[in-house]
Amino acid sequence: MHRLAIGLARGMAVLGGIVLSALILLTCVSVLGRLINTILHSGWIEAVAGDLATTLLATGIGPVAGDFELVEACIAFAIFAFMPLAQVSGGHASVDIFTSGLSERTNRVLTLIWELLFAAVLITIAWRLYAGMAAKMRYGETTMLLQFPIWWAYGASFFGAAVAALIGVYVAIARALEVVTGRIILQAAGGAGH
Repeated sequence: MHRLAIGLARGMAVLGGIVLSALILLTCVSVLGRLINTILHSGWIEAVAGDLATTLLATGIGPVAGDFELVEACIAFAIFAFMPLAQVSGGHASVDIFTSGLSERTNRVLTLIWELLFAAVLITIAWRLYAGMAAKMRYGETTMLLQFPIWWAYGASFFGAAVAALIGVYVAIARALEVVTGRIILQAAGGAGH
């Protein structure tokens, strides 16, 4: 079961990385296009190379149409895609100023409480994203520029949140078993401890 959870979490992180990389590339292309468009519209370029500037502008050089809509639609998925790996690997930031002096068992119980709360929050987020997606599907809302259905963004985010919730529940169960048996099932938090 642990290998399946790790594999699913890593797969989601890779997918999130691909989406995030595509968004970065899209943003860079859009900014570069906007810059070139601005330069080609400048007075000194029109005076020096007016025909070339007009020809280049006729090709459509400029910002990517709807770039902000695409970034807005995909960034939430990317965020949710990274959560499962951070959850299963204990990669979330933790501050242990007060808990470092407590016993190992007490720390395990506290970790279990936090994992249960985190799983509950992830389940709630997934549930509400599903409700939002259903509402957007019912009303047929689309984005302003690209006119793609808004529920697509909700659906992608719901998928990421559902996987994060599933991994959150797995981690909470594993932590509960650690408290009951005293065995280590998941490695201790290897994240950003402060």
